[in-house]
Amino acid sequence: MRLLIASDLHGALSSLRFLLKTAESFNPDMIVLLGDLVYHGPRNPLPDGYNTRSVLKEADDLSNLPCALTVVRGNCDAEVDLALLPFPVSESAWIDCDGLRIFASHGHRLPEQPPLPPAYPAGTVILRGHTHIPRGETLESLHFWNPGSLSLPKNGWPGTYGVYEDGIFRVIDVRGHEVLRHCPSDAKTS
Repeated sequence: MRLLIASDLHGALSSLRFLLKTAESFNPDMIVLLGDLVYHGPRNPLPDGYNTRSVLKEADDLSNLPCALTVVRGNCDAEVDLALLPFPVSESAWIDCDGLRIFASHGHRLPEQPPLPPAYPAGTVILRGHTHIPRGETLESLHFWNPGSLSLPKNGWPGTYGVYEDGIFRVIDVRGHEVLRHCPSDAKTS
């Protein structure tokens, strides 16, 4: 299964268009959006290409792609914005993919490190956004993945998104370079 994963677009039309173009060339089975789609948030600067009205209008193009779409809500996603999106948005989602159990969430209500609540058994992938920092690591038999942010990257990272394919989670920058790789099968899950 092929997943295209993005988070924290924060109303940047250029990031949405980049994601749509990437989806056309990558041809994923599913697109996973990890929240903070429309509003830039009170603590963030305005991203390049900030245009919430156009993002809401062009978001329809995501639901018209020939793949599944899983979207979770971020801490900056307001009810008024979500009501205007052409697809459903949930608080979190479980994704079964190639034998992996992936818990998709924006992540603002989860700790960055174990221990996590017992709802996440060993081997679970915790797929989250929120920090705007790419991540792929295994801690205490849990796999933590974060695609970073296309619009407002932090800590010196470039704009990034994630892909999952053939058992490997990769983070790709906007120039097409792989900047991070994580393979849960290589990690100890005992």
